[in-house]
Amino acid sequence: MARRKPPQLTVETFADHQVISQPNPLRKLVQHVDDKDPDDPVARAEQALASLAGEFKGWMQAECERLNAAHATVRRDGWNAESRDELFRAAHDIKGDAATFGYPTAAAAAESLCRIIEHAPNLDQVPDDLILHHVNAIQAIFREQRRIDAMGVADELSRRLRRVADDYLIRANRDRPEHLDAIMSPSIVPEA
Repeated sequence: MARRKPPQLTVETFADHQVISQPNPLRKLVQHVDDKDPDDPVARAEQALASLAGEFKGWMQAECERLNAAHATVRRDGWNAESRDELFRAAHDIKGDAATFGYPTAAAAAESLCRIIEHAPNLDQVPDDLILHHVNAIQAIFREQRRIDAMGVADELSRRLRRVADDYLIRANRDRPEHLDAIMSPSIVPEA
């Protein structure tokens, strides 16, 4: 089967500028649906997500247990490539899943923990309490979410953890300016 030649860019030149138009080969693949068609894929996806909502607490519990086990391994065996990667993956998965599971402030605390693991020049020099506070905060946010969210405690806890983590990372990386830009960048986790 011969491949079709991709459409070419078009360039329109004007006195003070040019407009470059890139062809969109996906336009041919768009399917227009009749207004009378009752199928709404977004509604179906939302309905599927709602039907899974009862599972979210169990899934979040499993993620927290995984984080706790990874942290216990670090405390028992120290930092090595395997323990570092497992703690990072556990925190990173919580960062990605927590908002979907209904625990957005846990995502912010998990992101802060990921940043420490990612940007600390030497994990053996990271204060044990800094890691422990993050793990405990994620556990507490999961366990006590309704109670502490109502008082704004979870948001404040996540903000303070991020501030303490950033202060530590800035001091630890003062001789590594290439890391400071990443450390000073705003959070990518949406606000709760």
